[in-house]
Order: sequence, then structure tokens, then C-alpha cells
Amino acid sequence: MTAVPRPTALSAQWAALRARWHAAGARERQLITLAMAVLGAFILWSAAVQPAWRTLRSAPAKLDALDAQLQQMRALASETRELRAAPALGAQHSAKALQAASERLGGKARLSLQGDRAVLTLNGVSSSQLREWLAEARAGARARPTEAQLSRNAQGFTGSIVLSLGATR
Repeated sequence: MTAVPRPTALSAQWAALRARWHAAGARERQLITLAMAVLGAFILWSAAVQPAWRTLRSAPAKLDALDAQLQQMRALASETRELRAAPALGAQHSAKALQAASERLGGKARLSLQGDRAVLTLNGVSSSQLREWLAEARAGARARPTEAQLSRNAQGFTGSIVLSLGATR
């Protein structure tokens, strides 16, 4: 005895669609085929082509940004190698270089020396002045910032920076 397969809801819907298709006229079938082709093309565009196209358009800008970051990192690495290769300065030479750099900040900064440490107290120093001072402290005095408590307001940066002087690497 052979079992007769029972029609499921899906196969019944499929049979109804097939019957409707055969009952439709040739022009209706062409329109439905065209609509399905347009829908398929839209789905293909949305899922595959458009994301790839967007990636291709944005790739050059991202590559330029990454190249700029790489150049900056190489410059910082080169500066680090130069600083490590430079002979160590004593605390006295570092202190003199820090004092000279701090004098350029004028009345906005006060430097106090305490053995092999220096504390710079700031009041209204601009970000460019602070950046230049830190670069000079690192390169000229070979001092390392060990602690910083800074806040920024409309006048600039206020707070203190503690530096370690001498030949510490």
C-alpha cells in the first residue's frame, strides 16, 4: 500500500499560485515577470553592490588618513630614538633648560625645583604654549612628566605638572 502524501498548507498555496499564473493572460505574466526582475535587481543592489560601492568610494580618504597617522607615528618613533641616543643630562642642566623654557611662558607659569623633581604651576596657559613647553622639556631638558593635574577654562590651562629631572630613562 502506498501512502498518499497529504497536501500541506505551503504546497496548497503553491498550487493556488501556479493555477493563478496559468489563468493570467500573457501581458499580465510579462508585467509580473518584469516586477519580479525589478525587485530582484533592487535586492541585489541593496545587499551586494551598494555596500561594496560605498566602501570603494570611502577607501581613498581612509587610506590617506591612515597614511598621515603612519607618518606621524614614524616621526614620533624617530624622535624617541633620537632622545634615547642623546647623552643623559644631569639634574642641574635639566633644571636650567626648564627654567629657560618656563621663562618663555611669562607670568602664566611658575617653576619650582625640588631636588631631582620640578613642579610647573600654570595659570591660563594656551594649548599651543603648553605643547611647546612640553616639547622643550622633553627634548631640551630631557625631563619626564610624571604627574599632571590640569583643567581647562576660557583663559587656558590651569594646574600643575610634576617632572622628573636627570638621567632617568
